[in-house]
Amino acid sequence: MIAYRSRLAFWSGVVAVCGGVALHLPMYLGAGDMDYRLSGMPVDASMRAGMGLILVGLGVAAYGLIPRGAVDVNRGPAAGWRVTALDDAPLSRPHVLLLLVMAAAVTIDVMKPTTLAFVVPGVAEEYDLKSASNPGGGAPVALLPLVALIGMVIGSALWGWLGDTLGRRASILLAALMFIGTSICGAMPSFEWNLVMCFLMGTAVGGMLPIAFALLAETIPARHRGWLMVLIGGDVAGAYLVTSLLAATLEPRFSWRIMWLIGLPTGVLLVLLNRWIPESPRFLLAAGRVAEAEAVMARFGARLVRVAAEPGAEPEDRGRYLQLLRPPYRGLTGAIALFGLAWGLVNNGFLLWLPTNLRGLGREAGDAERLLADAALVGFPAVFVVAWLYGFVSSKWTMVGVVCLTSAPLAAFAVLGEDVGRRPWLLQALVVALLVGTSATLAVLTPYGSEVYPTRIRARGTGLAGTCARAGGLIGVAAVVVGVVPSSLAGAAALGAVPTALAALAVMHYGVETRRRRLEEIAPYEDQRAGMRR
Repeated sequence: MIAYRSRLAFWSGVVAVCGGVALHLPMYLGAGDMDYRLSGMPVDASMRAGMGLILVGLGVAAYGLIPRGAVDVNRGPAAGWRVTALDDAPLSRPHVLLLLVMAAAVTIDVMKPTTLAFVVPGVAEEYDLKSASNPGGGAPVALLPLVALIGMVIGSALWGWLGDTLGRRASILLAALMFIGTSICGAMPSFEWNLVMCFLMGTAVGGMLPIAFALLAETIPARHRGWLMVLIGGDVAGAYLVTSLLAATLEPRFSWRIMWLIGLPTGVLLVLLNRWIPESPRFLLAAGRVAEAEAVMARFGARLVRVAAEPGAEPEDRGRYLQLLRPPYRGLTGAIALFGLAWGLVNNGFLLWLPTNLRGLGREAGDAERLLADAALVGFPAVFVVAWLYGFVSSKWTMVGVVCLTSAPLAAFAVLGEDVGRRPWLLQALVVALLVGTSATLAVLTPYGSEVYPTRIRARGTGLAGTCARAGGLIGVAAVVVGVVPSSLAGAAALGAVPTALAALAVMHYGVETRRRRLEEIAPYEDQRAGMRR
């Protein structure tokens, strides 16, 4: 049930990528007596060889991963047929294993951009870069998250195309291999090389999340799909908690670089879990790979029932990004785009600078990270409430509620500014509320985007949601880089408060209810004039 072009080529590529990363470690380990400061050191021969080995390994692994006969979903002989039995299947052991693996994938994926917030202060200090705590530095440290976000925007769009063309599973594993290879960001001696590696890391991060949720949406039964996907999407809070704990524990001892280097073991873990990542049966059927679809369905305790689409029920246009901007998807796509932009502005326009700003309020290194870890720990149980509301009450109105929850503490930070530092209890409460709101916003954004589009453009639609979320962050960081908005507490909060309120209004008007509805019922084939059934 797991198809390879060449299993040997795939695993040989994995070994080559890991070996290339290992060749970068001697320089890092040798700088232990200098607090792991590598600034000013040259890129030696072993590091160059390692980079070459990583590139070769990625190419070989990609060749071995993509199965023979993989076709675009628009060219398969079974395109336009629908899977019905999968939504009636009970949750089984393979479902649970898939959920656990995807939860691990989402955690690993979200840890990457979350790490940016914790490495920025150390990067600014080592390379003497301009930041809120070092206004007299050289180049702005905001360039680091800026290039990472550019990569995420590109990666979300690129992986959306890959997911609809080559398959969900192949795209997820390619992103995992990129995670391994780009962990060498922690061993780069110059700031310029850090920028290059962060860009490449961003492309993989931007692609992983939407494809993982497209796979889940097409595999989990309808009556469990909503709450389970939000529960996994809410693992962003868990990722923030894990990252903040790792930063508080490891960064004081091994410097900020260790936060990038842990991408090696986490990426390897995800690749080793690949046997429990199936291909989407809906994708396989749409691509004409009926025998494989039937095998996957049998694995999940369901029988494949294929029903030809009624004449005129589904548009015949090929799946492409332009379809997302045409009726009946236009209004819905606009609402999802604004929702994603608002989240990105908050996550990368405010939370990115929060550790730095907390230090500016008098918090010592490590103390700020512990405050954020405590806040994430307190707010983590809220994800279960959000999952219940999304899956059993209303998906649409849960989205409206979480974005309003994000807007409220931002408004408070914008009004109070640095005065909030004089009230520790209020600071803690606002940080908890903000982490809950932003975590819940991302938790519902990607699942929702994976539910409302048909199979032929589902990965593209989910990728668009991710692209807009990353683009929002890109705008937020760019505004700081060019000096339009200061990275201060009040300025960063004001940047996100208004867009989040607008996102709530857009979802109220254009959102569609997905709770416990089959994917084929949600996609707006029938009402071309009014858009979606609400």
